[in-house]
Amino acid sequence: MSDANNRALGAYRSNFLKEVEANVEEGHWVKMCMQCGVCAGSCPLGPHWQHSPQKIFMMIRAGKRDEVLTSDSMWMCTSCYNCIVRCPRKLPITHIMHGLANYAHRLGLAPKGQPTREIAKLFWDNLVKTGRVNELKFSLAMYFKDGFGQGIKNAMAMQGVGLGLVKAKRLNPLELLGGHGCKDKAGIHKMVAKAREIEDRRKGLA
Repeated sequence: MSDANNRALGAYRSNFLKEVEANVEEGHWVKMCMQCGVCAGSCPLGPHWQHSPQKIFMMIRAGKRDEVLTSDSMWMCTSCYNCIVRCPRKLPITHIMHGLANYAHRLGLAPKGQPTREIAKLFWDNLVKTGRVNELKFSLAMYFKDGFGQGIKNAMAMQGVGLGLVKAKRLNPLELLGGHGCKDKAGIHKMVAKAREIEDRRKGLA
């Protein structure tokens, strides 16, 4: 490979790393990964990841932008924090994974139909309305996300669990009427709107 090609390849690789450092939570830690593989071996879902955190970091440094941002790997993280606890360099791996997922979502590159992505979106939409999660509405949204017919089947299959939660007073049917929320809902909405404004400004959209 010629010197010119080597320089071009180096610039391409470093550009994506710089993009991650600038736009992803704790992204500046990516270059500190020493590729030991402890994170991959510590993750309970490790065998099911398309790319382990260790490999994701290597791909970022190699400039594989599309492969990283369209991957469903970041959406597999369940925030168990095993990787952070066992990482020899104490990299905030969990935060980076969620940051990459959020960045991919903002860019419209996150994989469509990825289950945990859909759950995260339903959770967020539920939360920002009142500042607190309405468990019953969130559960129903989960049941019916694939249509009315499938929703009825899901609800019937889970009716035993639902009744148990009602008996244990962990689920209140009256939450359908509104449920509990923060006192200053308008303040919550202003805060979220401001955060979105800041994100848009960072992306150059405002």
